[in-house]
Amino acid sequence: MNYTFIFDNQFTIDNQVIMKKVSNILTRKGSSVVAIDGGTTVLEALKLMADKNIGSVVITENGGYAGLLTERDYARKVILHGKSSLETQVREIMSTGLPRILPDNSIETCMHIMSESSIRYLPVFKDDQLCGIISITDVIDETILSHEETIEQLKSYIQS
Repeated sequence: MNYTFIFDNQFTIDNQVIMKKVSNILTRKGSSVVAIDGGTTVLEALKLMADKNIGSVVITENGGYAGLLTERDYARKVILHGKSSLETQVREIMSTGLPRILPDNSIETCMHIMSESSIRYLPVFKDDQLCGIISITDVIDETILSHEETIEQLKSYIQS
């Protein structure tokens, strides 16, 4: 096999470009998501997010994906509007209409979407079913891992 290393999370094997994809992130971190019903109060959602040490939670309606609640949603849609966390339901403040990505989407595509849309989380769908959530931290971690792999492979190539 003939390896060629290209930066930006890709390399070639026998002249075929291999890019890091969303599926790499889901393989590394797992595809399980924390989900709650849209009728849950914001306070309950925040407690769950704190307990799980996560910055977002999937909101479901009738058993299906409805949106995503993030810490940013709370800050901008509850705190700034003087709403009560005890009385407000998550369906009232959740983010909807987020771009849907696929496991085969590249990390670069995710970075572009997140940057252009000023969002930190993306739902991942396969066959119209939610199969994971990735965060900007996941994308950064995958990029760092990819660069570290490239460095190690280049070191190995230079030493051989």
